[in-house]
Amino acid sequence: MSEANKTDLKPSISTSYFLECESVTQIIHFKDGIKRTFSGIMPETIKQGQYTKMSTIDGRMLIINDSNVLCIEVFPEDKE
Repeated sequence: MSEANKTDLKPSISTSYFLECESVTQIIHFKDGIKRTFSGIMPETIKQGQYTKMSTIDGRMLIINDSNVLCIEVFPEDKE
């Protein structure tokens, strides 16, 4: 694909979309209907694989088994 045909838009499901934020909140929807909300996730620490790993601003590390996840909602956290 040539440079002229590339768009400057970032996909909304991509972690890179939120790299300008200091932290994000994620609502993770699991297959069994359970939803969990995690706040203070540092986007630059998210490493995807079968087990997605991420760290929070208070020092916690989260490890999520992707095979049990239906979808993830991501919201930027604004400092006020």
